[in-house]
Amino acid sequence: MTSTPHAPSSPSPSASPVIAGLLLAAGGGRRLGGRPKALLEHRGRLLADHAVETLRAGGCGPVQVVLGASADEVRAKAELSGVGLTVNPEWAEGMGSSLRAGLTALTGTGADAVVVLLVDQPGIGAEAVARVRAAYRSRTSLAAASYGGERGHPVLFGADLWADIAVGAVGDQGARAYLRAHRDAITLVECSDVAQAYDIDTAEDLSHLE
Repeated sequence: MTSTPHAPSSPSPSASPVIAGLLLAAGGGRRLGGRPKALLEHRGRLLADHAVETLRAGGCGPVQVVLGASADEVRAKAELSGVGLTVNPEWAEGMGSSLRAGLTALTGTGADAVVVLLVDQPGIGAEAVARVRAAYRSRTSLAAASYGGERGHPVLFGADLWADIAVGAVGDQGARAYLRAHRDAITLVECSDVAQAYDIDTAEDLSHLE
């Protein structure tokens, strides 16, 4: 695994919280005929670029991106200047390994929390990210966007939770097991009025892209 995380920082106790952004963009698009999701286009931009800008516009920084499938091509084509990059060689094992890789890369950067966004959900924009980001209260905060009361992305994890989340991030589950086990601690942030939480998983889903 290669990683270029941002340099560690030590904000003063009185400083505003540092809410990082983490983009999981490693998927190989198996059900899309092997087309890496980060390289799909939406409104004239790669999904990777669209999602990085969504995190930034939603107030997150630093931004860390986890690549996997066709990582070299993504780095060559996407506009990823100013972000931390992690290449996950185990990306084919599922989202869990990419989440672990991203949280590891952000550990020690001084971030108080992270907002996690998936590259294949271009219907989720900066306003949803900003709403979830605003749910931060402490380094043990746990929040997620909801759509009609159903939990979705993006999600926010306080930094003190990262180690435990990483332990349970296996296969394609990501943080789902951790979130189920701690459902009573999650602050749900309704975002259905500003975002659409569809995934680009199959050829039929490509109709969402313009």
